[in-house]
Amino acid sequence: MKKKLTLGFLTIALSFTLAACAEEKKEQGTDNTDNEHATMDHSTMNHSSDGELPEGLAEATNPTFPVGTTAMMHADHMDGMNGVKATVVGAYDTTVYAVTYTSTTTGELVKNHKWVIHEELENPGAASLEPGTEVTLRADHMEGMDGATAVIDSAEKTTVYMVDYTSSKGEKVTNHKWVTESELAAE
Repeated sequence: MKKKLTLGFLTIALSFTLAACAEEKKEQGTDNTDNEHATMDHSTMNHSSDGELPEGLAEATNPTFPVGTTAMMHADHMDGMNGVKATVVGAYDTTVYAVTYTSTTTGELVKNHKWVIHEELENPGAASLEPGTEVTLRADHMEGMDGATAVIDSAEKTTVYMVDYTSSKGEKVTNHKWVTESELAAE
């Protein structure tokens, strides 16, 4: 009887330990930056925005997807956006960056966040910045982003789009910032 009780207590203790480890691993995510957005908690991300544009952002002169057009999104930096239709509400020529930063509110390291544009950096100057450059963010896409120190992971001069869409989970998103031209395709 004692052996069965001991075995039962050990089984319960082991179950709690494994559950706690699994939860800790879930919170930490993975070190694989390619899958970072698949494991990242986007609950603090502002999927919709008020549509306010950063100062100095130039409208695209000849965008592939003009304002009002519908396109298919092929982006995976947010849950529910891949493979859905989006309506373009703004098109802008700029440099877009993927950045790694530490949240000012949680202290969490956010790796390879897509996307921040040149005009959302503090005093970036006129020229595009190179990967590895340390910058201060002035974007509010996610809680703890505004004012955070970041390192640029990648940079690309392109047209970025602000879009409206309904996620594959049924969430209506308006004025989403940002989708790159390569993440959109004609219907």
